[in-house]
Amino acid sequence: MGKQPEFSAGIYYWAAVQDSHDILNEEIFARGVLLLADRDEHLAGVVKKYGRPELWVREPGFPSLVYIILEQQVSLASARAAFERLKAAVKPLTPRGFLRLNDVELLRIGFSRQKTLYTRLLAESLARRHFDLRYLHDLHDDAAQKMLIAFKGIGRWTADIYLLSALRRPDIWPIGDLALATAVQEVKRLRKRPSPEKLEALSVPWRPWRAVAARLFWHAYLCKRGLKSSTVSL
Repeated sequence: MGKQPEFSAGIYYWAAVQDSHDILNEEIFARGVLLLADRDEHLAGVVKKYGRPELWVREPGFPSLVYIILEQQVSLASARAAFERLKAAVKPLTPRGFLRLNDVELLRIGFSRQKTLYTRLLAESLARRHFDLRYLHDLHDDAAQKMLIAFKGIGRWTADIYLLSALRRPDIWPIGDLALATAVQEVKRLRKRPSPEKLEALSVPWRPWRAVAARLFWHAYLCKRGLKSSTVSL
């Protein structure tokens, strides 16, 4: 009986998220943090020790998706440096502007051969209006994820991070993120880092706020390593 008000509050605020087109804003995010901290003692410990995390958002569109592709399997610092060089080379950073760069120029910026291919295919599709990223705004999470994954070089992790940070969906849970898996292991005091399947199973109690839970775990991961989460972009 003691948990009934919490459940009712969760349903109320989930309805509020749905009414606002499934987008996390600062107010809804703060409510989500409070609800998760009330439900999970380990997440409550994160908030108590490190404070509330940043919402961490990106602007929807081509530049953010390119940035996330650059982040695949490299450090955040390396991806950020390459993205800054790209923005300096293409002003404004549009699909058509990107396509004016040749392979040698992209290599100098920091694109691997594979990432050059992936981003060219994406830019060509957008430039020729075969696809519009704005379509994703009206789709449910699973459908939006499938539409992104249909592009060569965009896998589950890339799609999840775009939906979580650019579209600010509240229940995205990026099971392929190693930092998230490590953070869950540390915060939940598990003997080993959970597999993607285990991460999925562990996330059930945090529905429909798993994107909020992910930010709490990343926050703990960064703070434990002496990094200021407020200075790190998702």
